[in-house]
Amino acid sequence: MAEYTFREIENKWQAYWEKNQTFLAKVNPDKPKFYTLDMFPYPSGAGLHVGHPLGYIASDIVARFKTLKGYNVLHPMGYDSFGLPAEQYAIQTGQHPAITTEQNISRYTEQLKNIGFAFDWSKEVRTSDPSYYKWTQWIFMQLFNSYYDQDADKAIPIDSLVSRFEKEGNRSIKAACDDETPIFSAEDWNAFSEKEKQEMLLKYRLTFLAETTVNWCPALGTVLSNDEVKDGFSERGGHPVERKKMMQWSMRITAYADRLLQGLDKVDWSEPIKEMQRNWIGKSIGAEVIFQVKDSNETIKVFTTRVDTIYGVTYLALAPESDLAAALITEDQRETAEAYIEVAKNRSERERMSDVKTISGAFTGSYAINPFNGEEIQIWVADYVLAGYGTGAVMAVPAHDERDYNFAKHFGLEIRQVIEGSMEEGSFPGKGGLIINSGFISNLYMKDAMIKAIDFLEEKGIGKGKIQFRMRDAIFTRQRYWGEPLPVYFKDGLPYLIEEKDLPLVLPEVDKYLPTEDGAPPLGRAKDWTYKTADGEYPLEMSTMPGWAGSSWYFFRYTDPKNETEFASKKNTDYWGAVDLYIGGSEHATGHLLYSRFWTKFLYDLGVVSIDEPFQKMINQGMIQGRSNFVYRVKPLFTGAKGQEGEKANLPMLFVSKKYHDDIQNGTLSIEDKNTIEEKFKSMFVNLNPTYEYHGLKKIDTSEMHVDVNIVYNDQLNLEKFKAWRPDLADAEFVLEDGKYICGFEVEKMSKSKYNVVNPDDIIERYGADTLRLYEMFLGPLEQFKPWNTNGIDGVFKFLRKLWNLYHTQGGEFQVSDAEPSKEEYKALHKAIKKMEEDMANFSFNTSVSSFMICVNELSVLKTNKRKILEPLAILVSPYAPHISEELWSLLGHNTSITEASFPVFDEKYLIESSFEYPVMINGKMRAKIQLDLSLSKEEIEKAALADEIVQKWLDGKAPKKMIVVPGKIVNVVI
Repeated sequence: MAEYTFREIENKWQAYWEKNQTFLAKVNPDKPKFYTLDMFPYPSGAGLHVGHPLGYIASDIVARFKTLKGYNVLHPMGYDSFGLPAEQYAIQTGQHPAITTEQNISRYTEQLKNIGFAFDWSKEVRTSDPSYYKWTQWIFMQLFNSYYDQDADKAIPIDSLVSRFEKEGNRSIKAACDDETPIFSAEDWNAFSEKEKQEMLLKYRLTFLAETTVNWCPALGTVLSNDEVKDGFSERGGHPVERKKMMQWSMRITAYADRLLQGLDKVDWSEPIKEMQRNWIGKSIGAEVIFQVKDSNETIKVFTTRVDTIYGVTYLALAPESDLAAALITEDQRETAEAYIEVAKNRSERERMSDVKTISGAFTGSYAINPFNGEEIQIWVADYVLAGYGTGAVMAVPAHDERDYNFAKHFGLEIRQVIEGSMEEGSFPGKGGLIINSGFISNLYMKDAMIKAIDFLEEKGIGKGKIQFRMRDAIFTRQRYWGEPLPVYFKDGLPYLIEEKDLPLVLPEVDKYLPTEDGAPPLGRAKDWTYKTADGEYPLEMSTMPGWAGSSWYFFRYTDPKNETEFASKKNTDYWGAVDLYIGGSEHATGHLLYSRFWTKFLYDLGVVSIDEPFQKMINQGMIQGRSNFVYRVKPLFTGAKGQEGEKANLPMLFVSKKYHDDIQNGTLSIEDKNTIEEKFKSMFVNLNPTYEYHGLKKIDTSEMHVDVNIVYNDQLNLEKFKAWRPDLADAEFVLEDGKYICGFEVEKMSKSKYNVVNPDDIIERYGADTLRLYEMFLGPLEQFKPWNTNGIDGVFKFLRKLWNLYHTQGGEFQVSDAEPSKEEYKALHKAIKKMEEDMANFSFNTSVSSFMICVNELSVLKTNKRKILEPLAILVSPYAPHISEELWSLLGHNTSITEASFPVFDEKYLIESSFEYPVMINGKMRAKIQLDLSLSKEEIEKAALADEIVQKWLDGKAPKKMIVVPGKIVNVVI
């Protein structure tokens, strides 16, 4: 058989693709477009493991398939290259983050190219490249210079808002703005100082400075997002995190909340992902109620979706971070309440929301007045109330809410009985507590009750109807070095934008990547970090943008990455439009996807793009889990061993194969095996400790230990590689089964600590990139979690060799015939064509691999070597295994890449059966099978059946009493 030299073949075609720029995407109005994209990778120092390319392989298959179908395909790759890991490494080593980032990118790029992806590398972008982040800064500037007009339902330049202020003030203006924005007239505005005007405009800008409660990590010297905090500690490094108020830049994403909700109806995403976004946005329709604090001028605003249950309120609860909470503590409650607040406010919001079992709180000592009936109710502080959601206060109705109920139950507060009743005209306000239970009333009635309650609130001036969103404005700054500088300077304490001609504002050099001694961000260490204007020199912003800034618009830059005059030309963004297929992990279901959608809608409002949803179809690939292997060490449990004074015994590294471990743990170890293990252990111990007196093992036990899966093959341990793996294992000995050491296994998350990380480079070296690609798809449906098992990869490798051999003689020569194929050969091919067409429509990649295997097996049995079969077969397989397909295509006499071929056309006629194998039943039992043409009549079928040699034998010269013939199904003979 011909040798399939995959290393040579793959190196050859990867070099060809690079030299000829095979996958270069150009704007071509004459061809339909297809834009497929993988979520922006962060280039870590560890490089890729076999789990990472899963989604990339799927998108690559689709890209290659669409190219064969005549589409102009954009399939780019780049790097989300700003971030905390590179900065932390720089802090530890003093090496500039740009250096390690470049090294990591080089490593990633090399690995990606080795897998044979059809990426258009000319479109590569990096968020840390000044030519890229120039435009991230530009988008920030556009946001700063815009406000959200609720009448127009879009972002509008801030200059038009200034014009309206000059003419009419802000009373009639409906715009997204800070909650406490005062009402002013045109006369007031025109009388404002420049500083007062800028302060007022900050309340409307789509990116603005405000004091915000953040997750502050002193050890890292930066603000962390909720996703970067777990159980009060930073996910990176495990440092304590505290909640504190800081002046931060924010993005007014809440202005787009309704559009972000509505847009979910336009995209083809999984329902769970859509639901996660809906829950994160959290639209609620209700009312804001004002509670007066007893004996005080303070008021507490509460948002509720059930103002009709206000008679059931038995306490108010405030968030621990609330300034009002601290202000309302009375002297008799001070020690307890302040101690509680100090602890509670530093718990992350995610932790507080998810922790439903722990109930904690403190009474402030103050009371509020229920505005409906004048009743006094206690004011508590509770960590289940979040400062950022609603007003940071909750009117607690324990009979209606589980958290309120649990809190009230825990602290012995009143849980007022909810009664069934009717709401009559004029029943607001009232005494005695008529509380409507939603379990007993119709939705129509509840809505009517809410309307009446809101009307009463607004009439009495004690509240108003309101739409509330759970989503909050997005904090947009980090106190880090390795991020995009904000194009902002400060004059008289207020922010101003630098001029566009001065973009990009490039990261300065610093002596250390740590905060300054006085606590300023690392950019505070830069020399001359100032901006010069005509009227002076002013300090620049020292915080940088968060990690999500550059990844919120990169899909547009891919369409025009070298453009120096605009973020991307309208011609290019119009042609490529939305990403047709976006593949990535579900962990980005809220953050990245919401921010990308928000920025896209803003750029749409600006008129620079013509789509308002960036990702049309999205698939979340499942995780490839690791298949861990274990070895089993004999535990040193002695009856006694005594050596010289002060000596410590050297303990044998004796490992037993899995069979013995299982027997030991199950108590089924035979006497013979027990003696074998004990003798081996004794021999090793005596050799290691010649001065010791050995008294034997007290009992035999084993402990399991993870072992590097790369030195295990089909669960069999390579003993020499194991002994070389770690210095302490050099003298290890083994108790084998049938001459082999068999390891245990378990499916776990792939991680370095479990030694189950499989490097794709190793797989490619051993089996080739085409085998890796096919095998990852063969593991199971793309969306599902599945374990990696190197043991199963042999079957895929054998399939590729079998495919190769179809095109070669037994002697290894390439040989293809121009003879006309048989019906069976056409049938095998067209079954595979049809299956792949169906699978690509459903993104069912694993079943296509199965169909290829079936097809090649059938063609091998038929000894097929026909060009009319093997040419389309090479095209068919090429999206999955592009290197071998290119080589076969070249051997078939083609001078261009297989990517320039057309996908084979399915023809139904080859699958239409012309004959059928009839089972012949004689007296109810099948006695014979006859192959007959499907066009035969009943009489012809009957005649052929009676003429069959086996049927004649059973008839034994007799005429049948009855015959039943069902064409295309069965023949039944009664004798």
